[in-house]
Amino acid sequence: MKKKIFLGVGVGLILVILAVVVIVGIFLDNLVKAGMENIGPKVTQTTLTVGSVHIGILTGTAGVNNLVLGNPEGYNSPNAISVGKTAVSIAPASVLADKIVIKSIEVRSPEITFEGNPIGANNLKKIMDNVNAFTGGAEAAPATNAPAGAKKPAKKLEVDDFLISGAKVHFNGVILPLPDIHLTDLGTGPDGITASDLIKKVLGEVTTATIKAVAGSVGDAGKAIGNEAGSLGKKLGGLFGK
Repeated sequence: MKKKIFLGVGVGLILVILAVVVIVGIFLDNLVKAGMENIGPKVTQTTLTVGSVHIGILTGTAGVNNLVLGNPEGYNSPNAISVGKTAVSIAPASVLADKIVIKSIEVRSPEITFEGNPIGANNLKKIMDNVNAFTGGAEAAPATNAPAGAKKPAKKLEVDDFLISGAKVHFNGVILPLPDIHLTDLGTGPDGITASDLIKKVLGEVTTATIKAVAGSVGDAGKAIGNEAGSLGKKLGGLFGK
């Protein structure tokens, strides 16, 4: 009889724990989604929406579906970047530490819409300007004599592996493939890297690769339509080291 009671209590505890994990997971998914949609626009000064977020608390895995980054004011395309799926792997024990260790981030098949001039004003450069303005002071640590209640320094991150694969650029009715972008060992030092600095680093790589692809396409088109456009293509190629 006692064994049955203990067995029943044990099963009951397991069910309660599983229920708590499921409930926390559901709320955590929604909290992360809301956080991304709240913080993202502050960093980029554009809209940012997320379809869904799924977090595996016990496995240290996460997925973000249908992330869409809007365009800055003055540009006509509905969005600048859209990502169908992003997979993330985290060291679970690090979540409560001073620095969160992210083992890998994989961004799959993002769609990038380039609008503007590759050597002048364009939508991606404008977003980068917004990110640079935000990271210039928004996350600086408070001074030692800061009043009580001052903002704490941003949570530090370490990203061991960041891969963007299968990216495509839409430009003037043409689709241009981008080479994979692979970053490693971001924030491995004791100071780590902040979330906004990570965005700045990754978006900078995407912007550079996109402008190179667009510049290359303009150069190819220039050769076909005349010497003047061909000259422009050579200038663009020289600018980006092609």
